[in-house]
Amino acid sequence: MPLIALAIAAIAIGFEQLIQWKYGPMGIVAFILLTVGIKARSTMISGFGAAILVLLLAQSG
Repeated sequence: MPLIALAIAAIAIGFEQLIQWKYGPMGIVAFILLTVGIKARSTMISGFGAAILVLLLAQSG
C-alpha cells in the first residue's frame, strides 16, 4: 500500500512540474485551485481553476 501511495505522489509531482514548465506560474495556480476545489467539493473554486487552465490551453494552441 505505501508503494502505491508513493507512486501516485510521484506522478502528481511530475504532472505539477510539467504544468509549471509549460504554462508557468499561472498554470500552477490554476492546478492548485482545481485540486483544492475538488478536494473541498467547492464547485466555485474548482471552476475558477478549470477556467484558468482552459484559457491557458487556448492561448498556447
